[in-house]
Order: sequence, then C-alpha cells, then structure tokens
Amino acid sequence: MATHEPVAAHRFANAQGISERTTLYDGRKAAHRLHVLVVGCGMGGLAAAHCLGQAGHQVTLFEAAAAIGEVGAGIQVTPNVSRLLRRWGVGDALEEVAVRPEAIVLRKYDTGERVAYTRWSNMHEQYGAPYYHIHRADLHKLLFDLAAPFMTLRLKSTVVSVDPHAPSITLASGEVVYGDLIVGADGVKSMIQRVVLGHTNPAEPTGDAVYRAIVPSHLLLEHPELKGFVDVPEMTGWMGPARHVMAYNIRSKKEFNIVLAHPDDGSVESWTAEGSADKMRADFSDFEPRIRKLLSFVNSTLKWRLMDRKPLKTWIHPSYKVVLLGDACHPMLPYRAQGAAMAIEDGAVLGNLLSRLAHPGQLRGLLQAYEDLRLARTAETQRQSRLNQHIFHLADGPEQAARDAEMRQAMEIELRMMREGVSPVDGLEGSPNQWADRKKNAAQFEYDADAAAERWWRNVGEKTVGGMGTENIYSRL
Repeated sequence: MATHEPVAAHRFANAQGISERTTLYDGRKAAHRLHVLVVGCGMGGLAAAHCLGQAGHQVTLFEAAAAIGEVGAGIQVTPNVSRLLRRWGVGDALEEVAVRPEAIVLRKYDTGERVAYTRWSNMHEQYGAPYYHIHRADLHKLLFDLAAPFMTLRLKSTVVSVDPHAPSITLASGEVVYGDLIVGADGVKSMIQRVVLGHTNPAEPTGDAVYRAIVPSHLLLEHPELKGFVDVPEMTGWMGPARHVMAYNIRSKKEFNIVLAHPDDGSVESWTAEGSADKMRADFSDFEPRIRKLLSFVNSTLKWRLMDRKPLKTWIHPSYKVVLLGDACHPMLPYRAQGAAMAIEDGAVLGNLLSRLAHPGQLRGLLQAYEDLRLARTAETQRQSRLNQHIFHLADGPEQAARDAEMRQAMEIELRMMREGVSPVDGLEGSPNQWADRKKNAAQFEYDADAAAERWWRNVGEKTVGGMGTENIYSRL
C-alpha cells in the first residue's frame, strides 16, 4: 500500500521561543513536580506536553515515527481552539499562515444551488475568538514549537507494553522508562487504551471513506467559474446521495483543500494511505461541473476509511497513573471538524488542573476532574459529528427536500440579519445546518478549557482536593 510522506510546514508557521516568554495559569507552577510520559506526538500529545510543561512538570514524549511531520491536508481551527492558541502566543503566526473563512455554504451536489449559508466572519464578535482554516502541517509545527522547550522528545520509540502500577513503559528496544504519570495520546489505534480498559473499544464501520487532496489556488484563479472560491474564502459543501464534498482555502489562500466523503470500498483506516485520483473522479462524476473541474486538477490523493467508536466509560486506569487523551479516548468523525479541537482542549484542561498539584495525594482527584470535565463534552461532539453524516448524505427524495427547505429558511434569516445589520438571533435549534443553531454553536465555540478548569477548582476542587495531603505533611513535622 502506497503512503504519502510528511509535508513540510510553511516558513511562517514558526512559534520558536514563544512559549518561554508566555505565562499561563497566572504563573502558577505545581508544587509537586511529576515526570509525565506522553505517548504520541500528534496535536493532543503536543498540547498536553506544552501545558504540562507550563504547569511545571517534567515531560518526556515518545513517538514511534523516525521524524516529526504531518500529512498534506487542511484542518479547521474553531474558536474554542483559536482562543487557546492565541493565549499561548501564536495568534500572529495563525494570521500569517491560516485563512479566516467568511461563511459556510452548503449546496446541492448536482446543480450547485446554494441551500444553506451561515456567516463566519463575525466569529470573534460572537464567540470571542476567530475561526481559521489551516494546513495540518502548519498547526502541528506551531504546537511542536510551543511544546519543545518543555519536553524531551524520543523518536523511533515504539511503546510495546505498559506497567500501569509502576508506572512504566517498555519500548520495542527493550528499554524500560519509569515516570509518575503516563498520558496515552497514541491515536485511534491506541495501545494505551487497552491498558486502561482491559480491552479495545471496538471500531464500527461507518460505511464511509474520504479522499483528501490539495490543489494550488492559482489553478482556480485561472478559471472564472472557480475564481470566486478563492476571492471569497468560504467553506463550501456539496451534499449528495451517500456522498459530500467540503472545500476551503488554506495557507493564505495559496492552496485549496478538498475533502470528499463517499461509500467505503475497501480502504484502510490510515491518514497516509494513497488513493486513486482517477477513481475519485469517477466516484463524483455526477456532481456539478465545478466539482468535476476542481478534481481534474488533482494528481494524487489520500484515502482514509472512517470508523466510529462509542464513548468510553472511563479514561483513567484504576491505578490513577495512566490517563487517555485525544483520539485515544474519543476519536471523532470529521463531519463536525472537532477532532483536533477536542484533543487540544484535553491537553489544556489536563495542564491547568495539574498546575494545582501540591501533593501526590491530590493526583487522583485532579485526574478524575479531568475526566469529569471532558468526557461528556467530547461524547456530545461525537454525537453531533455522526448526525452530520446522516444529514449530508440523504438520497434525493422527500427527506432531502425537507432538509433543504429547513436549511433555506435558516439561510433567509441569516441573510436578512446581515442586510438589516442586526445581531444574530437565538433560535433555529435543531436546524439540519448545525452551524445555524445558535445554542449549539455557543456550547461548542464559546467553551474555554482554562475557564472550565478554573471554575471547577473554585466550585469543587479547592474544597475537595485543595486540602488533601495536608494532614500527612503536618504529621511528619
């Protein structure tokens, strides 16, 4: 099976030295310092390494790959994540390499008719932080630069077993590494998850796979019918029977990212597996002419089988020395664009909570708070992602017509508010355009991981965890 090599980050995706000049948690550092072993150098693992390091802990990060890199694909940075990245000091870098979309537009697959529109250019005004589209390699590089000063990175370090009581990890080389806490950020096929649960959470086929491709934006600018997709940066979706396409600008509108969901025909669950560009074109040959023109520019594509997994009952081993994070405990389908977002939020909450650690006896309560704060939110986000799969892929017929009618109604309200210059109104709850649902948007995009952790400490933790271990300290005096 052919695979794609990692893609280099843009030269402006540079955050070197920034985290050393940035103060988090009001300068609070853990009085009891842990050695944390983080397994996995993805978005979540790097966010955790950065935040745990900022909290005063020693971090060693283990990655099986021989080099650090990301695949050639775009990713969405929603306000719940961009507020963290800006707080961490990389707001200027985001502005250099990312694109702020003006709206999301949903269209009929065969005619291109617009059936849904939700404005996104006011995200900062509504939710306190911007919405960005960015290349995965650029976001990964920014997170790596933030984490680097706080971690020891071990490449070519495949973890083959874990002792959850020591705790320790054993590498493929036979080396055993001991620490105080293990964070499993090792992705959808997590080995650490098996350690925590005692079994593997079964993967269920969704019936879908996705092609991913990037084309140079200058090719679109050369064709009048495509030029508007670059001139007015929107996330544009085409909804069709059992398939949909999402497309948007990245890298300061120099590249155009395309994601195409279609019925799975025997692909594999891998970010780096290569697909057939000719097969991709055939799979979408009944889509409108602009899609067919776009796909004519694609020379190579990544193909990824989409598997679903139900929420876990727990993310913490009974020893309270091993904990899960990101895709290892809540892998997301891509239909809500929240996979990396949830992993980065996890790292932020874990780091903030463990900045409070003053005694070993507090670790159990702080880890339990991490799970309590995160599990329900990520489970609801997983549910919303599954819902979009159904909404986008309706066959032509009465149900599809009703969906389009509801979306048009929401679009008319949105456009009227824009014409009249009035603030967005509440309502449209349950709209099939989930981005038109103001209540759902507020829950997703107004979320502040640090504020959630700080609120828990004020309302619960200071009373239940804050004094733990004090009696043991005094008894030794």
